[in-house]
Amino acid sequence: MTRIERIRAWRRGHIGETAAAFLLFSKGYRILARRYKTPVGEIDLIARRGKWLVFVEVKVRRNIPEALEAISGNNKSRVMRAARWYLSRPWKTGPGPDPFLRFDAIVLAPPFSIRHIENAWGENF
Repeated sequence: MTRIERIRAWRRGHIGETAAAFLLFSKGYRILARRYKTPVGEIDLIARRGKWLVFVEVKVRRNIPEALEAISGNNKSRVMRAARWYLSRPWKTGPGPDPFLRFDAIVLAPPFSIRHIENAWGENF
């Protein structure tokens, strides 16, 4: 991949994450973090709605099936490791009882296709 292709992919990803954040916000989620980086991985979006703390992987591809295929086992395990890191900081989850956890995926295919898949994985978290 050339430098220009990497820059274009980065831009597409950034625009996709912004669209995903707007989608979650419109559904009543509060965005806690974008591109949350840890020593063990990165989480595209972290959001909260009510008792749910949601870790979101965002993928932008030419069509929805390609975007779904792009969420590999490596992606899932990276997000889960980063989520454990995030949860090890007690001040991150806020006051009150422990939240319910969920791993979602938002897949986009420009110009107008977007899907929010709740509880996309993580039964054995």
